[in-house]
Amino acid sequence: MAKKQKYYVVWEGNNPGVYDSWADCQLQIKGYSGSKYKSFKSRAEAEAAFRDDYRAHYHFDKKEKPASATFDESEKKEIVWDSISVDAACSGNPGVMEYQGVDTTSKQQIFYKKFSLGTNNIGEFLALVHALALLKKEEKDTPIYSDSKIALAWVRRKKCKTKLVRNGRTEKLFQVVERAEWWLNQNHFPNKLMKWETENWGEIPADFGRK
Repeated sequence: MAKKQKYYVVWEGNNPGVYDSWADCQLQIKGYSGSKYKSFKSRAEAEAAFRDDYRAHYHFDKKEKPASATFDESEKKEIVWDSISVDAACSGNPGVMEYQGVDTTSKQQIFYKKFSLGTNNIGEFLALVHALALLKKEEKDTPIYSDSKIALAWVRRKKCKTKLVRNGRTEKLFQVVERAEWWLNQNHFPNKLMKWETENWGEIPADFGRK
């Protein structure tokens, strides 16, 4: 079942207003001390609430918490902006595959790789390992975001469980995969690997924008 649209009121923040995505809402409360914000089920409800004093909606007895002014547990999570975000894209699956890592806040590209034949899952896996190896070299404990549950699981297991056929066309890619698996088995890292909540925050900053 598709997740129902929510609307977000920011009474006090960088730019107070009504926003139609949690990602946009977070941009308004990021770095703002004492921000006041809530989610509502409809735009009309949110716009009416925005015209009110926030105290009419923001302060209430916990036992009588109105359903229209609550966040899901996932929405309570805030984006860790001091992080790296990674993503992959594939023209066909398998097909021409590329991956990249960017600064989550600025979206500035940190690294980029392209292969003539691969899969999206392999790209997501390699992007995570690339980021980990880079941060290990720089001695940084910066967390990393990925929107791929599969790639995150592969990294935790230190094994790329792809079903892509290994042949002359994919040999170079498989050699890179083997080096990534070797690195995971030989190294410890303090970096937290985190799932990007696409439904609540929008597309991950490293997204190639080709959907």
